Amino acid sequence: MTTILVLREEEIRRAATRREALEVVREAFGALARGEARLPDVIYMDIQEFDGDVHVKGAHMKGSPHFSVKVAGGWYGNPERGLPVGGGLVAVFSAETGVPEALLLDNGFLTDLRTGAAGALAAEHLARPSLRKVAMIGAGLEARFQLRALADVRVVGAAVAWSRTRPRAEAFAREMAEELGIDVAVADDVESAVRDADLVVTATPSRGPLVRAEWLAPGVHVTALGSDGPDKQELDVGVLARADVLVVDDREQSSRKGELHHALEAGAVTPDRAAAELGDLVLGRHPGRTADDQVTVCDLTGLGVQDVAVASLALERARAMGLGTALES
Repeated sequence: MTTILVLREEEIRRAATRREALEVVREAFGALARGEARLPDVIYMDIQEFDGDVHVKGAHMKGSPHFSVKVAGGWYGNPERGLPVGGGLVAVFSAETGVPEALLLDNGFLTDLRTGAAGALAAEHLARPSLRKVAMIGAGLEARFQLRALADVRVVGAAVAWSRTRPRAEAFAREMAEELGIDVAVADDVESAVRDADLVVTATPSRGPLVRAEWLAPGVHVTALGSDGPDKQELDVGVLARADVLVVDDREQSSRKGELHHALEAGAVTPDRAAAELGDLVLGRHPGRTADDQVTVCDLTGLGVQDVAVASLALERARAMGLGTALES
């Protein structure tokens, strides 16, 4: 007989904090860069007739007592149905025996949390310390996580948000201004949001480029995280061509389905200039930004090592707090 701990979203939110997530995700990228992580290929399904997509990601890090498998997706018409865009769950197993240990019914929370942490890591190494203007392209849940995590590692003076649906951008602006105590404006278009920004975050399901290179100011940092499938794209390939420093979370994965994929396919970036990996910056193998006027770009496609890191964090904290429901099987 085995016991599986079931954790619901509210319990997971109590167990896994943003700052703790940043540190375990930092460790996960370091482990990946050292060759201490097993990262199988992602299973990706594009369910276009229902405007949805789903990813299945797994990973194990050397020395970790757990491995995990996550199923998460986005259904982009859900707000009109009164449902959240993101959803999913994470199954955690014993790395020693393979026995299931926990089922985390997080509804996509851990994906948002770990992606926010990766965005914060990118900003730590690639953005200037003080950010007068941050442009948020996209105004959903992940954009909120990104701005919160960014404010943990950088001084944010003000932000501006753009969304295809203006009421969403307006709601984002109200909520984040109150929560972070900064001015958050709403832009009429992507160009006006991006121009003169010190940092740009793209967090959309776009299937065509939104941000163009000629709109970017010297010294800007761009974090793109929506291109997690081969048909998704948020940056014009000229943005990557213009970058003085180009970083990806995983070179192989980004070459197949990230912004880097589109730039390589178009010939805007050559394979010999493919990119540094975020783990190399974490370990100090790459200097990241070295001058204030450099344009830096980080392409985040989302990795299973991030998922197992935050899932293990949530499970360990939840056990210590006495949270969850034990099921015998």
